[in-house]
Amino acid sequence: MISIDTLTSFFGWCAVLNIAMLSLTVVLVTVFREGLIKIHTRMFGVDRKNLEVIYFQYLGHIKIAIFMLNLMPYIALKIIHAAG
Repeated sequence: MISIDTLTSFFGWCAVLNIAMLSLTVVLVTVFREGLIKIHTRMFGVDRKNLEVIYFQYLGHIKIAIFMLNLMPYIALKIIHAAG
């Protein structure tokens, strides 16, 4: 059986790694926006305006997923560990 400490550590590191990947993605989309738009408009046939909306939605969905799947379990386990 996995201990609460191990599980807490796991979710903590998952959150750190996912936030780092999200941050890198935000930087790449910001810095290389024009190049990414050119590549993705050719690959998927989506116009520029819709592609910018898709990028924004993607980043928002990833942020929500990190919060719900990594940070909330980490915080809950920290609370359980502090109470016990």
